[in-house]
Amino acid sequence: MTIAVCPGSYDPVTAGHLDVIERCARFFDEVHVVVAVNSAKRPMFPAATRVDVIRRALDKDGFSDVKVASTEGLITDYCKRVGATVIVKGLRQNGDYEAELGMALVNRKLSGVETLFLPADPVLEHISSSIVKDVARHGGDVTGMVPDCVVPMLVEALNQEKSR
Repeated sequence: MTIAVCPGSYDPVTAGHLDVIERCARFFDEVHVVVAVNSAKRPMFPAATRVDVIRRALDKDGFSDVKVASTEGLITDYCKRVGATVIVKGLRQNGDYEAELGMALVNRKLSGVETLFLPADPVLEHISSSIVKDVARHGGDVTGMVPDCVVPMLVEALNQEKSR
């Protein structure tokens, strides 16, 4: 059985993330979507919320071979724990390759796990979690950029942010 891991911050999960996850699920027996908790970052949503949202977004499409979890440690430790042999990362045209290549080489050195780069769907490649949050902060409509359940969560989180 071939197990792949799709790590990311998913803060929030976007239509582009879901596209990569769903395409990845066609190639591997089991896919683990892993919310990577980075103590250096201040996410908008707690890890448990991000995990729940991804599960809800994938459940509607019947992806039974996709598991969703979070980890605070190295992604390579997670890969070893679940027996994953590949990490899958989506790449957009905005320089993702340069940023991801270094991580891929380190991950291979640490654990022997290879990284597979999957090009983003051209229709979705402009979407990132940062752009979604920025558009929403300025009152723009993010419908279609994120799963429907994320839109009201984003509005609520931004209202709380403003009231602080």
